[in-house]
Amino acid sequence: MIQVENLKAAYGDTEVLHGVTLEVKRGEILVIMGQSGCGKTTFLRHLMGLQKPIGGTVTIGEMDLTQMTQDQYVEFCRSVGVLFQSGALLQSLSVGENVAFPLREHTCLAEPVIQIMVRMKLDQVELRGVEEKLPSELSGGMRKRAALARALVMDPRILLLDEPTTGLDPIIAAGIDELVLSVRDAYRATMVVVAHDTDSGMRIADRMAIFRDGSLVEVGTPDQIRSSEKPYVRQFLERRPEEPEDRPALFGAGR
Repeated sequence: MIQVENLKAAYGDTEVLHGVTLEVKRGEILVIMGQSGCGKTTFLRHLMGLQKPIGGTVTIGEMDLTQMTQDQYVEFCRSVGVLFQSGALLQSLSVGENVAFPLREHTCLAEPVIQIMVRMKLDQVELRGVEEKLPSELSGGMRKRAALARALVMDPRILLLDEPTTGLDPIIAAGIDELVLSVRDAYRATMVVVAHDTDSGMRIADRMAIFRDGSLVEVGTPDQIRSSEKPYVRQFLERRPEEPEDRPALFGAGR
């Protein structure tokens, strides 16, 4: 479904992805993990087409995302649902209006049909009866669910989720994990999930990709990742800190 070849990305003069090659199989959940600042979200932004690479290609189905026309890109956006790390709900709109927003932007559906679809999607994420509430009136877990309902409202074939359990307590996070799995099964969607929690990543992944400093270190099933002998993967899974000589100097040289 998604083929990334030799992807390179930069912010200004700083290269942050160094020739990443990775495929996402149709209907699978690929979980991306790695330390903060390793390029996970930047990689996801390239899958969304929000950022242009300085090298390499991103192919979705048969289309090269880096070569799409504007009309092709708009059509592509209709087939992709995105859950941003913060949820990115529009605070001035009600939950129902947030979920309805993609339908009003990209379709010509009648308003009664839109309202039915909004209720259906909120029901699917177990948020019945919150259409009139503002995002600020919801808990963190409920805001994540509302943002997921918005990502699902166009029935996408690809879902891109950026740290869906960040900031949630373990019980709520486990509920989001179960919801992600149920969505995959219901929609048969291809999903790329950036995760920070190892247990959560292992729970939902068909395969995992471990990043370090803008490079891809390891790809495999959760069992293959658990049994990896690569030093960084072991360090990451075992939550061992960097050795002193690998850490950046915080206060300069000592006296």
